[in-house]
Amino acid sequence: MDTYTVLLADDEEEVIKAIRRKINWEGLGFSVIGFANNGVKALEMVEEFQPDVVLTDIKMPYMDGMELAKRIKAEFTTTKILFLTGFDEFEYAKEAVHLEVEEYILKPVNSTELINVFTQLKIKLDQEISEKRNAAVLQKYYMDSLPFLQANFYSTLIEGRLREEEIPRYLSNYQISFEGPFYCCLVVHTSSSQVPENMNPLLLAASVQKQAREHLGEKWQAKCFSYLENTVLIAQLQSKNEVPELTDECDRFCRYARRIIGAVVTVGIGQVCERLTGLSQSYSSAREAVSYRVIYGVSRAINMKEIAPHEISKPDGTPDTELFSLFGMIRLNSKEDIVGAVKRYMKHISCPAQSLQQYHIALMDLISALYRFAVNNDIDVPDFAGNIRNLYLRLLDLEPEALLAWLIGICLLFRETLISARSKSTQSFVFKAKEYVGSHYSDEEFSLDNICEILGVSNSYFSTVFKKETGNSFIGYLTEYRMDRASRMLIETNEKSYIIAKNVGYTDPNYFSYVFKRRFGVSPSKYRMEHGSCEK
Repeated sequence: MDTYTVLLADDEEEVIKAIRRKINWEGLGFSVIGFANNGVKALEMVEEFQPDVVLTDIKMPYMDGMELAKRIKAEFTTTKILFLTGFDEFEYAKEAVHLEVEEYILKPVNSTELINVFTQLKIKLDQEISEKRNAAVLQKYYMDSLPFLQANFYSTLIEGRLREEEIPRYLSNYQISFEGPFYCCLVVHTSSSQVPENMNPLLLAASVQKQAREHLGEKWQAKCFSYLENTVLIAQLQSKNEVPELTDECDRFCRYARRIIGAVVTVGIGQVCERLTGLSQSYSSAREAVSYRVIYGVSRAINMKEIAPHEISKPDGTPDTELFSLFGMIRLNSKEDIVGAVKRYMKHISCPAQSLQQYHIALMDLISALYRFAVNNDIDVPDFAGNIRNLYLRLLDLEPEALLAWLIGICLLFRETLISARSKSTQSFVFKAKEYVGSHYSDEEFSLDNICEILGVSNSYFSTVFKKETGNSFIGYLTEYRMDRASRMLIETNEKSYIIAKNVGYTDPNYFSYVFKRRFGVSPSKYRMEHGSCEK
């Protein structure tokens, strides 16, 4: 039996205590994850825990229940909302039908009514999840997914096997609409090693594909199909600036998939292109982004442009599989893996079946590919700074063991340079974010969305990197910075608390006091008394 999580939100502590005391939550199939005494705190807890149900009062400080419900429905569409209302608020609350609230419960709270409400809600939640997990439904969807001709066209498109002049004919024959004007490939990878008990991996992947179509397909006019054991979506964008928003939505989808159907999902976001023929490049970079889950973790979206702006896949000018594998190793793997890949490549080009001329051509291909890789990734290598012809002649004279040692050294140098570049890139925008906080902390509208828009990255990626680099969330850092500035102002100036609150970005002095006390354990006035005041 599934157990669902509940968040209680009410500024009257006695009401919360009564609800927790009177209801046998476990017996009803629910668990209370916590409670909030104001709307702002409730929203913070929803973002952190993503509860299945929120039972909230309408009248609360800092953010009322109506606004809280709007925010929850906008960002967490599957969360159920129940309103606690006074009699005089009931008619007003009923008018908010567009919020899709499950139930309105009149105060004072009646335990029998609450039990009935949550009993019915449990049945509804069970039915919804049962539909998502029902093996027969998933099997039918898996067998009857996208029509063969459309799926085959999409696959051919991302493989780069269509000429531009051929595409309009296929679009017309298969009744496919691509309006763009920009396109982006998403690769949705479902782990086959982390599968819920008694669940067939193929059915789980089909469920993920169905949910991806529902959550991402409509807004982004995405074409969804299966390809090489992954789900691929071709999203359509109005502007390149929409990519951070797309990344955040994909990130929320990954967490949703894990919470609702138990799937471990990673979404790779490829580079944006303006022509359908560019989708092969976009798909290649999206697939590469998925491979970065070994570095950035699973159950999240990974945007190739964000994590490695200079590492987006580009054609290497050679069909050699071992060379392609080697470059993949340089980006992602350990020194030992790279050494092994170099040895396999050298064995490939030095096999006895090759003629001397074939060996010379392979060596030229290798130097060209290494040179392009270095240029594309802004890697400065002394060997490539001079005349490439001289380098080729020098390598041509090397014995196999010496050439092997040279190639290993170059590849390891590439690896270290990329690692250093990624580290500097993340440190750079964390530094910029801190610097921006220092000059804009007094702006009451300043938020996580603002800083991500300024830096041009998605919320999910920025939040992950900022916490990794600083040990704190961005909102936590901003709040602490504001509180530290406020504490200094309390000691060093004669300004009233409400003036100081405004100076550090808080228009509501009561909420400022609440946050200050949470940070320092005492109110602003008491803090000033304890640490010395400039007032006479």
